[in-house]
Amino acid sequence: MTPDPSGGWDAVAERFMALRSDTGAALVRDWARATLPAGAAILDLGCGDGVPVARALVAAGFATWGVDASPRLVAAHRRHLPGRPVACETVQHGAFFDRRFAGAIAIGLVFLLPAPEQRALLAKVARVLEPGGRFLFSAPRETGRWRDTLTGRPSRSLGAAAYAAALAAAGLEAVGSHTDAGGNHHYEAVRR
Repeated sequence: MTPDPSGGWDAVAERFMALRSDTGAALVRDWARATLPAGAAILDLGCGDGVPVARALVAAGFATWGVDASPRLVAAHRRHLPGRPVACETVQHGAFFDRRFAGAIAIGLVFLLPAPEQRALLAKVARVLEPGGRFLFSAPRETGRWRDTLTGRPSRSLGAAAYAAALAAAGLEAVGSHTDAGGNHHYEAVRR
């Protein structure tokens, strides 16, 4: 049997879209407004169907470029945000549109990957950020493992100290953290 490149998300796409709330969208929009130039290009990793995060960024005047490995979520993203670039590819192997970005986000994604792939993704993001570019991603402060409630697949948080070390190793400087209305922790970094 061929492994599912979406990590189980394509099979639960309809349920995910039905359950996804607006939690986190205001935080991401406000972060972009405070740290990025108006109209900046933002790479949205694990963009899903584009709702609510990409939609909030586009409404605020930013240009989003989405990447998701679920064909169903990418198709929904195209319906929700017509004309916005979105690629159906894994973050591990994707080309990220062969360009650089002023900002990048990974909301609800990083902790879904095995630890080595998390570190590799942080380094890959650093390579596509412009100098001074900003990165925001969500992951718990604490170290831990759990099963994703929708896919049933393993999730893991490396913890704040390990994420800070991985960011530094990737050429990114941890410059802050945020907590959204749902209690989700977000790490903020800048490319040196």
